[in-house]
Amino acid sequence: MKNKNLVCSLTLVACLALSGCQKKFNPTDGAPPQAQVVPAGDMSLVTVDKPDQFPMVAADKVEAAAELNVTGSVFPDISREVPVISLASGRVVDIKARLDDQVKKGQLLLKVQSPDVTGAYDVYLKAVSDEQMTNKAYTRAQTLYEHGAISQEMLEQAEDAETDNQADLKAAEEQLKTLGIDKNNPQSIVPVYAPISGVIVAQNVTNAAAAGVTYSGNATAFTIADLSVVWIVCDVYENDIPKLQLGQTAKIKLSAYPDRPLTGRISDIGPILDPSIRTAKVRIEVANPGILKLGMFVTATFESKVKESYAAVPASAILHLHDRDWLFVPAGGNQFRRVEVNAGEMLPGDRQRISAADPRQPIAPGQQVVSNVLQLEETLEAQ
Repeated sequence: MKNKNLVCSLTLVACLALSGCQKKFNPTDGAPPQAQVVPAGDMSLVTVDKPDQFPMVAADKVEAAAELNVTGSVFPDISREVPVISLASGRVVDIKARLDDQVKKGQLLLKVQSPDVTGAYDVYLKAVSDEQMTNKAYTRAQTLYEHGAISQEMLEQAEDAETDNQADLKAAEEQLKTLGIDKNNPQSIVPVYAPISGVIVAQNVTNAAAAGVTYSGNATAFTIADLSVVWIVCDVYENDIPKLQLGQTAKIKLSAYPDRPLTGRISDIGPILDPSIRTAKVRIEVANPGILKLGMFVTATFESKVKESYAAVPASAILHLHDRDWLFVPAGGNQFRRVEVNAGEMLPGDRQRISAADPRQPIAPGQQVVSNVLQLEETLEAQ
């Protein structure tokens, strides 16, 4: 009996020791407490001590044409792009122009050493010799025919031979002109001139490279683009396409020159939609005053033929900050809420048309807004 009690006691002690060890090595013991989430305040709310010192004004209602703003890039008008091709095949020995150069029509661009000159001049010399021989024969035949020494048929044969050789000579002369060779002073170096005035937008040759259409190489040495009129290609969403029509005017705003707006017209509405983003390419023709560069990003604004109602507020009520526009509206008590808007054109009476940047925060006519946002801003900075 004593032994049995002893065994039970030892078993109880072992269980207590084991439970103590488990508690000691519990991995959750000593872990940091769970983080408590403390909600932050609304960053769009501002608090002032005396809200009455900031006069309020109600937004007016104006009727204006709906606007559609899209982004686009500047491209050359492909009808004003001309390739520069050397019709004489050979090796480039001198380049007088480079990529991005402004060139004039008739300006020397490069020189090509070509064996085509030898062949064309040889054909020309043979044509000259043949024509001289048949001309003499025809002249002699005329004299003989007048004296009855030959028949009319023989005279006509001589005349036909002279006509054929005159045609061959004319063709040989035209070939020399095409290659840019002076028949009175032939040289193996053929000059290549600019066909139009413009900017070199592509260059495919270097010194000692092959030129022309016979040898391995690029047949187009340069590409010149007349940038006096350019294209602005925009992506317009499928739902907005019905708002546009050919010939419609577009206002162009440049990121690089925001104070120099331009005007263009729609010349094409693409018949194919991009299946991934559901947009069509809309092309605008714009006269380039010299500031539009290929690849520039622009914003194009189209005006709809249908007028819609908009809100208008004093220009002093709009805060321009970080390329965004804001209004302050009462939020109850001594608080104002900052609301982002899209500022439109200026209206008579130093007012400006606005529309909500976020549809969930519309600015409707009659909405109370702070009339002088600069006064509010100075107060907030002083606090």
